[in-house]
Amino acid sequence: MAEYDIIGDMKVPITQSELWHKLQEDLGEKSIIEQGRGFQYLAIVKTTPMGNYLYCPYGPVAKDTDGFKWAIDSLIKKAREHQAIFIRIEPINPDFTKTFPRNTQKTTDLNPKETWLLDLIGSDDELKAKLPPRLLRYYKNAEKKGITIETSNEPNDIHYLLNLQKALASKKGISTFSEKYLQTELAQPFATLYLVKLGNAGRESAKAGNVIAAGLVFDDDTTRYNLQGAQSDEGRRLHATGILTIQLILDAKAKGLQTFDFWGIAPEDAPETHPWAGFTNFKKTFAGYQEDHAGTYDIVLKRAKYKLYQALRKANRLRRH
Repeated sequence: MAEYDIIGDMKVPITQSELWHKLQEDLGEKSIIEQGRGFQYLAIVKTTPMGNYLYCPYGPVAKDTDGFKWAIDSLIKKAREHQAIFIRIEPINPDFTKTFPRNTQKTTDLNPKETWLLDLIGSDDELKAKLPPRLLRYYKNAEKKGITIETSNEPNDIHYLLNLQKALASKKGISTFSEKYLQTELAQPFATLYLVKLGNAGRESAKAGNVIAAGLVFDDDTTRYNLQGAQSDEGRRLHATGILTIQLILDAKAKGLQTFDFWGIAPEDAPETHPWAGFTNFKKTFAGYQEDHAGTYDIVLKRAKYKLYQALRKANRLRRH
């Protein structure tokens, strides 16, 4: 199987690829990757106190409804082999919801249901016309303000991003991934860490605490996924995230990629109080387009245990809040 397969005219997302399968192995997770007639999926075997379930992040992928049905049949077979309570799916194609099994129910979305994409195909001038003029000015004047950007593939450097995320999390009451998890991600060949620094002292500047923004991106053969990022209060004052985003896009274009995925926006009818409202407004200043996925659903195989699992999940969420 190729690292990035094409089924018909549908690209397999990175979360359903062989590389994601390798990432799960490095994280100590068991996962199953299968390819059949018109479909492909990667299913992670998740363990809970109530039992196992299979999770397909942004999958399964199929070229049409027949392929999707075959994928579901295959998943159900694998789930029974693992004595799974349910199968959690996130098809990219919203039309596949019409062919869900009867024992399927909506659950809280894990990966974003809506995202904002920027087309990188065309000339450099055509791309720059899609970028916010104000952010382009900040980007062009960044060096004058002592702002520099460097990249890293060194797993130990992930703490620069994590420290910024923890500061943000403490203000907004949100959780972050563990350092080990993020280090394992950065160790993958598709990952790159970007560091925005204030001052020109090179790597010693970063060690002195002058990283004002950071971002972690994943690249496959066509798309750059802008998965994680954070900035300091100083970074916010200097528009560091905007400057960094311009750099991420220009680098993706120079690398020959076709699409920049901003990775998640709030629904169109979301109120201004939605937790994603601010960065959704920021992402939409780029002349891109919205792509809607199906969302997250559970195919329930053992109803009694599933109800207990849902009750336990709700209790854990209440305790965290």
